[in-house]
Amino acid sequence: MTDGALVPDRPTRQPDTTPAPGPYRPGYELVAEQILQLIAELELRPGDRMPTENELAARMGTSRTVVREAVKILSAIGRVRAHKGRGLYVADDEGMLGSSRWGGFFLPTNLDHVYMLFEFRRVQETAASRLAATHATPAELRAIGAAADTCRQGHLTDQPALFERGDEEFHLAVALASHNQFLVAAVREARRLQRQSSTIGLHGSVGGHAAEAVDEHLAIYEAIRDGDPEAAAAAAGVHIDNTLQDYRLEIQRRLFG
Repeated sequence: MTDGALVPDRPTRQPDTTPAPGPYRPGYELVAEQILQLIAELELRPGDRMPTENELAARMGTSRTVVREAVKILSAIGRVRAHKGRGLYVADDEGMLGSSRWGGFFLPTNLDHVYMLFEFRRVQETAASRLAATHATPAELRAIGAAADTCRQGHLTDQPALFERGDEEFHLAVALASHNQFLVAAVREARRLQRQSSTIGLHGSVGGHAAEAVDEHLAIYEAIRDGDPEAAAAAAGVHIDNTLQDYRLEIQRRLFG
């Protein structure tokens, strides 16, 4: 109290609404994502010519070097084709979930899309494994076993490229053994989209699930070999669930350190 004098109000501290900085992402990853968005916005179809590297750089406020690195990523995952002397084109192998066929397009850094993709994979790969246990021929069983062994050798010799090749061959071999061409197409497409999400969103590698994946592949193979549809489906479900868990852990590690 100060003899009736008015005490001026203290200024109210305003809450800090500045958004917390997100995890660092290289410029070429962001530009690759922006190019995918541009393809969708311009409603470009497979085979359509895209803006040049210089035009893309101007649109996105970046350098041609960064655009060139982004184009390399998109070429590697089958979304863009670069023809020397002719320019850039939308790839003609977008598949059944490409922008012209899906309500929107698959954005590889949208985590909801990534998790939905894993749900989709679980449905199709448990179904493929169940059918493979009934329909696999001796030659198809050998292909599944050989792919599992390639994956194992890649892990044991610390050769990620060999591991990934074996992993790709394994899942496709199981799908082929289902004798259902729709499942083959679905498995191939979902795995392409998962590679896309890893390449753009997670720098091309996810977590440390390789050792467990080798054992999980073996469990799937043995159930198919033994002609046990339910065991094969269950083993495939465990494999997809564990892969998703590994993906979640890797995302948390990148976001929160």
